[in-house]
This record gives sequence, C-alpha cells and structure tokens, in this order.
Amino acid sequence: MARVVHWAYRYTNTCTTVDSTPSAPLTLADWNQAYAQGATLRQSLARFAKPTRDDDPAWIHPVRPDELAAQIDRLESRAARFADRAEAMRAMPLFGVPFAVKDNIDVAGWTTTAACPAFAHVATADAHVVARLRTAGAVCVGKTNLDQFATGLVGTRSPYGRPASTFDAARISGGSSSGSAVVVSRGDVPFALGTDTAGSGRVPAGFNQIVGLKPTPGRVGTSGVVPACRSLDCVSIFALTVADAAAVLAVIEGDDPADAYSTFAPSNATWPQHRRIGVPMLPTMDDAYRAPWDRAVAQARALGHDVVPIDFAPLHDTAGLLYGGPWLAERHAAVQALFEHDPQAFDPTVRQIVQGALEFTATDAFRGQYALRAAQVSAGSMWSSVDLLMVPTAPGHPTFADVDADPIGANSRLGIYTNFVNLLGWSALAVPAGATADGLPFGVTFIAPAHVDAALARMGVQWQQAVARSMGTTLGATGAFLADVTPHQWPAGEPTMPLAVVGAHLSGLPLNHQLVERGATLREATVTAPAYRLYALPGTTPPKPGMVRTPRDGAAFAVEVWDMPLRHVGSFLGAIPPPLGLGSVELSDGRWVHGFVCEAHAVHGAIDVTSFGGWRAYLDGTPAARSVRP
Repeated sequence: MARVVHWAYRYTNTCTTVDSTPSAPLTLADWNQAYAQGATLRQSLARFAKPTRDDDPAWIHPVRPDELAAQIDRLESRAARFADRAEAMRAMPLFGVPFAVKDNIDVAGWTTTAACPAFAHVATADAHVVARLRTAGAVCVGKTNLDQFATGLVGTRSPYGRPASTFDAARISGGSSSGSAVVVSRGDVPFALGTDTAGSGRVPAGFNQIVGLKPTPGRVGTSGVVPACRSLDCVSIFALTVADAAAVLAVIEGDDPADAYSTFAPSNATWPQHRRIGVPMLPTMDDAYRAPWDRAVAQARALGHDVVPIDFAPLHDTAGLLYGGPWLAERHAAVQALFEHDPQAFDPTVRQIVQGALEFTATDAFRGQYALRAAQVSAGSMWSSVDLLMVPTAPGHPTFADVDADPIGANSRLGIYTNFVNLLGWSALAVPAGATADGLPFGVTFIAPAHVDAALARMGVQWQQAVARSMGTTLGATGAFLADVTPHQWPAGEPTMPLAVVGAHLSGLPLNHQLVERGATLREATVTAPAYRLYALPGTTPPKPGMVRTPRDGAAFAVEVWDMPLRHVGSFLGAIPPPLGLGSVELSDGRWVHGFVCEAHAVHGAIDVTSFGGWRAYLDGTPAARSVRP
C-alpha cells in the first residue's frame, strides 16, 4: 500500500552531489529540464506505477497504475493541442511534475480518509488547489499520512502508521502533515501539499530539513479540504527549495468562489534590502538547539539585517486561544456527525481534544472572539518596529518515546512558535538553518504580516542560498546541495510604480516616512544619467533640492528608486508642494522611471550643489545644513 524509494541525484542546474549516478529529477527546474530535453511523460513517471511496499507509513494511497495512466493520457492530449513541447510547457508551468497531497485534501475519484477509516469517502471533485495544479500540468502520485483530522503537530496520531524524521528513525516526523514532509525530504516528489492550522505546515519541515510555506489565511482556497478549524486553515506547501515553494504558490493562489474564507489580496512583493527582524527576547528551546539558533541569528546579521529582541509573551498568550479556547468547537463542528455516532473511531488523543469542545458555550465563543480581536490589534502594532519575525520552527525534536509518555504535553510544546500565526492572520515560511551537534536538522521560521507572501518568498530564497553556502545544508535527506536558482514564477504582489527620489525622501531623511507609510519599498540605490543639475531650494522646510534636466552641461548624482503601490500614488502626489512635481527621470543605465523634477524658474538664485554628487553628500558637507538632519 505504500512506497519506499531511494534515488541518487545529479542535476547541476539546481543541486549537486558527490554521486555521479544518473538520477531522477529533484526540483521543478530539474523536471522542466528533463522534459525540455525530450523525456516523455511515461518514461519520467514510470517509477510511480511500479509495485509498492505496504510498510511505508508516509503514504496512505500511492497512485495506482490505472490512475497514473489516466492522468498521463489527459496531459498528453492537452499537450498535443500546442505547436510543440516548449509551447505546452509555457502554458503549463508544472508540466509532468509529480506531487503528493495530504489525505485531507480531495482528489477526484480517490478516497479521502483524513487518517480515519470510518470517515473515508470517495471524492467527487478535485479540491480547489488540486484542480489548479492539474491545470498547470502537475500529476498527483499519491496521498500522504497525517495526524487524524489534522489534529496534532507530532505525526503519530494515525492508524496508517507513524512516519519518522528522515534524519533519525527514533524521532517524530512532525505533523499533522507528516507524510507530505517525509516524501519531499526523501526526494520522492519535488513538492507536496499539507495543511496548516497550528503549525502543521512548518514543524514537519523543520524536522525534515525542507521548506514549509504557509500562506496568509485566505490566499489559497480551501474548498475540498476536510477542515480542522475552517476559519483558520491554510493549504501549505512543502518543497526542497524556497524557489519551488514560491512557484507552486504562484499556481495555487487566488480567489476560490467555493470558499467563503477566500480573501486573495496580494501586497508588497519586496522589502527593503536591510530588514528589521524581531526575535524572542528569551527564546524557549532545548539545549541542543541553542548553538544553531545563535548561528541563525548571526546569519541574519551577516545578511545585513538588524536583529531586534522583542517580548513574545503577548503572542504566546494569543496562542493559548487555539487549544485552550472555543476554537476547539471548530474541530468538533468538522466531525460532529461521526463523533456522535462512533466516538471510538477516533484516535484516543484526538478524541480527547475534540471532546474538550463540549465544555465551551456560545458565550465563550464570543468572549474568545473579543480576546482575539484585542490581540490582533495589539500584535499588529509590532510591525511598526520590525518588518518580520524569526523564531525556531520548534523548541526541540521529540522522540517517539517522548510523545508516547506525554502525548498532549509534547504536542503543545511544539506549537509555542506556531500556534498564534493563523489566529493573527499572518504568513510564515519555515526554512532550514543548519544542524545540531548530533546532526539533527534545525530550522527557523520567518513570520510576516498578512498578504506579503511574495516578499517573504524572495527573502527566503536569499536566506536558503546563504545557509547553503555557510552551513552546507543539504536539500532534505537527499544528499544534494542547493545551487543558485530563481523561481520561474513568483507569487503575486501588489502593482507598483518605480519612483526615483533625490532629496528629503531619501532613506533616513525627514520625508522618507511619506514613502514608508504608503507601503513603498526600496528597490535600489543608483545614479541618474549625466543630464541633470541639482539645486538647494531656498526657504524650504525641511530643506529640499530641485532637480532640473540640462543635457548639455548636466552631471550624474545619487538617487534611490522606491516601488510605490499604485493605489497610493495619488495621495503621495497630493503631498508634493510646488515647485516640485513628478515627472520622468533617466537613470545611468538608460532606464526611465518616474521621479521628482523641479520647475526651471524656481532655481533662479538657488545654490547649485551638483558638484556634491547628491543631496545627502551636500548635507554631510555643509555644516549649516547638517544641523537640520534628523
């Protein structure tokens, strides 16, 4: 009933190993390269049709040969409509790429169990996410194990077996998306879908040295997913690289008409180059994790970010609402009919948790909502002092014996840095961050505000590449190493307009806040074409320059280019006083962007400061002006 596969890998465009054995593809780029070079669908996917073993707890339903053949037939028929393979692959960015789904996500014609045989039923339609993946050309090759009804962070609450970490058979895989994380870490598939309510898309990633991308709640539709807490659930993505996870998110995100909680609202696609990263002031973790945590903090600083210790107590208080408050009633609502008819069908620990919902009243539910709303307002103020958070993905890595000795306590401890995220409506990305002295994976999770998933993914690509270089971290348990790679697709970001600023709006100067408060992000520091002159305008507060285009005797000087959300351009323009305005500015590489210009009449009698090479240099070089800097 299950599959155990061990392959050797060698695809130098995204990863390398010391093994030169011909290999199966690992990443999306590897699969794309194989098909571009002429590999057929049947050749590439043939191994998934081979007989399987029944002692692999990662899989609940590996694809049957007839199910695989039917998918290949449909995909070949679609591809035949295009002029050639290249055109088909452009139209279907995941052409022929195999993937797995957690068995609480529907695949049409396949049984959905949610790890509870008494609940099992044949799905009549694909879940929203599965339909999007198949439209993009991906091929589903199986359904994976999970903590029953996605209730747990341990991966041990399933009648289909208990997957272990791919790095230590005595330690748990993490849950509830246990099987999905394991099959990605082993290299069985390049990506798999999980779900995440309390950390189920992040903890298993940390324990198996892979990437776990948890979108903003509502960014990815959940119709066709067996709910745990419907108002909080997210479909998550496991992959070997952040680039691959980002590319998959780009396919599955978007409005889902069948999901009342679908709220697709992309925001900034980039952040400032140097970010303020909040970390726990007093981090809770096992001793084995302290050294790798310190290295992760040092890595963040080495990348140029400011590390800001903050008090996590309010976040931990919020996390307590998930299992200590009326949100348990959502778990009960999802399984009420079966729970009342056959409570013995449930895993004992899951049954105990769901039973707790009966202790709460409708009044408690409203009190919980009030407490959560207050927490959301309070926690939201945190983003004025930091851009994102970095936490250990889990505080430690329990053994199976640890979980058996204290099933609920061990599970609760794993959620200390995960349980609050969906309650607050935030996004998160779990990434590898080295290893313990004993060689066990260590991971960190970056947590960000809602809707900045694209920016978070870009930051994660940078992080994973840096960690691969500095710590030698492999891609899961495959033995392969990451090489530089960029996603061929990015999650959607809010439309922006590049805007060149030359004076008081530069970083750190008095009017820069007008950019920041509108969600603008610094794209680059560069210089203009040698076609302008710069003047210190008299009588302006704060002091401002005027830039005038004079191609015959102009010079180049420093500017910053910021990405301004289009929806805020009007209000920004309204704040610009005469004689300044927005026009077009030529940069040194020939690009034209919008930027500050000045009416020519206003510079008569003004001081020409072009020779300083920029407004900041002029302020630094003029004692009288230096005094007005903040």
